[in-house]
Amino acid sequence: MALNIAKNKPAAHGHVERKSQETKGDKVVAGVSHTMLALWSLLVLVPLGWTLLSSFKTTSEIFASPFSLPEVWQFQNYVNAWNTAGIGSYFFNTVIVVGAALVIVMVLGAMCAYVLARFVFPGSRAIYYLMLAGLTFPIFLAIVPLFFILKNMGLLNTLPGLIIVYVAFALPFTVFFLFSFFKALPSEIAEAAQIDGAGEWRTFFQIMLPMAKPGMASVAIFNFLGLWNQYLIPVAINTKRENYVLSQGIAAFAGQQGYAVDFGSLFAAAIIVVVPVLVMYILFQRQLQGSVSAGTMK
Repeated sequence: MALNIAKNKPAAHGHVERKSQETKGDKVVAGVSHTMLALWSLLVLVPLGWTLLSSFKTTSEIFASPFSLPEVWQFQNYVNAWNTAGIGSYFFNTVIVVGAALVIVMVLGAMCAYVLARFVFPGSRAIYYLMLAGLTFPIFLAIVPLFFILKNMGLLNTLPGLIIVYVAFALPFTVFFLFSFFKALPSEIAEAAQIDGAGEWRTFFQIMLPMAKPGMASVAIFNFLGLWNQYLIPVAINTKRENYVLSQGIAAFAGQQGYAVDFGSLFAAAIIVVVPVLVMYILFQRQLQGSVSAGTMK
């Protein structure tokens, strides 16, 4: 027994020494990572906090003391931005357009990605590569054809026309993103569902689609950000003022006042635009983290 203990001592000592060395390296990596994340957080939070603070100031206070607290909190800036500048109507237009486009593109994209990932048929690879080609096509090259297509269809300067274009704009990325998720799902589950009598539609919507929830949440966030902040497409095909979206409304609000811009109301309008994005991320944060961890485990 003593001999066995003596034999085990060097091994245990080497194990402890190696573990301590790994711990030091981990501490260095963790310290550098936390420092970079702290710097990145400052780069994001400081401008956002300054914008929020400026939204409660008058224009003179913003230029006189940009980083100080307002003498009187100007909640009227939000009222002016919502009513006077028309941000309220632009906000509802954006919610309608982005909400409808997001639902349509998520359903169509998930169905298309599932079929391309799980079924082999003539032309399936060609369709997938055409979807990938859509990601490489610059959107500004399609503005003129889109303009005449929507004009001939009677959808120019309308919200339904903008919804259709948003769906076409986001569909290739959605299919590309979800393709790998459906490809990685175990086929045994779908086969078991078919043995139990489930059809293709039921298998997809009740079994396979819930399993891809992390990927759906991730691509929904990316699509929401891209569509919510879209400016070039609505400027080109949505020139009717009552149908403006938020990006157009803020640009018009800043430009219509010339050199006498009400910066307090302008910053309030910017906060109104940013808040839905933050709410969207908070709601889907858990699913987004789940998709990242699932991707690292594959």
